[in-house]
Amino acid sequence: MHRFVFGMLALLAFAPGLNAAEKATVYKDPGCGCCNEYIAYLQQHGFDVTAVNTRNLDQIKRQHGVPSGFESCHTVLVGGYVVEGHVPVGVVNRLLAERPAVKGISLPGMPLGSPGMNGPKSGPFVIYSFSEQGQRVYATE
Repeated sequence: MHRFVFGMLALLAFAPGLNAAEKATVYKDPGCGCCNEYIAYLQQHGFDVTAVNTRNLDQIKRQHGVPSGFESCHTVLVGGYVVEGHVPVGVVNRLLAERPAVKGISLPGMPLGSPGMNGPKSGPFVIYSFSEQGQRVYATE
């Protein structure tokens, strides 16, 4: 029995996606409740999240190349990428697995029904990638 348990633990230790949690830094306004909900959502999906309260979100967004019109209420830095807004974790995981040549991805605005935003989802979420070469649709959820 001990060999079985040891074997299972060894298997889990080397299984893809089950290693140490991906570290994420979320820049947010100190009073934003939906940002706190998004942080909890990331944590529930295995991310090791550090929250940074700031009143200078515009500066953070400019510093990390978030295009005008792609902004949301918080900016996440994870795995060398920028994740802007309430992007579903499946799309974040896809970004981290595929490692495309982009600066980041964005779900602009604060659409109802997105992770951390209460309310009914009214249609598919369109997530964009952005880079020096421009923007394009990365995923639809």
